[in-house]
Amino acid sequence: MSPRRLDQRELATVSRKLRAWFKRHHRKLPWRETRDPYRILVSELMLQQTQVARVIDFYGAFLERFPTLEVLAGARAAQVREAWHGLGYYARARNLHALAKQVSRERDGALPSDPAELRTLPGIGPYTAGAVATFAFERPAALVDTNVARVLLRLFAPRTSPKSARGQRRAWEIAEAALPSRGATAWTHNQALMELGALVCTARVRHCARCPLRAHCATYAADRARASAAA
Repeated sequence: MSPRRLDQRELATVSRKLRAWFKRHHRKLPWRETRDPYRILVSELMLQQTQVARVIDFYGAFLERFPTLEVLAGARAAQVREAWHGLGYYARARNLHALAKQVSRERDGALPSDPAELRTLPGIGPYTAGAVATFAFERPAALVDTNVARVLLRLFAPRTSPKSARGQRRAWEIAEAALPSRGATAWTHNQALMELGALVCTARVRHCARCPLRAHCATYAADRARASAAA
């Protein structure tokens, strides 16, 4: 099945249904209760390749020890490693510490809100830049992580692998086309995409009966067509 052409009216409907679902079913997570750029940055780096439940155990303790970007910038590398110990992928801690020092030195401790500027900082790629811009500053910025890529490609390009370069490009194209223009709405939209991929449209199981978007999903439609043909 070839990728579907994107229709802006359908994308707007998908976003509306997705946001309504999120408001009813989202998990209460500590980094969703703040708009502080530093705290959101810490959460996003911790969440890279790490399960949410594990991050929760470290997030509060890390912020108690380093409550601001300036405090982190003034810490010794050994202290940062110690606070990160057990979370794994220690390059994230080194990048966060280097970022804190750079922002403290060059920007008076203030993280930029522009995704392009964020991407110039250590350890910040396209996804993290979009996440910080949207979740901290409520700027409408597209973001694609593993969950988002899987959801968007199952919806609109079911034969495109999210692990391929083509799949990543297509996922970003869809994410940008579907993104609401209002910042507060984009915050909910992006959170909802990630939440749907984490709870409903998972890597191992598609819980289609619980999905608010199944009427728009090319993968779901293909499954139903195969089932009808086999009946």
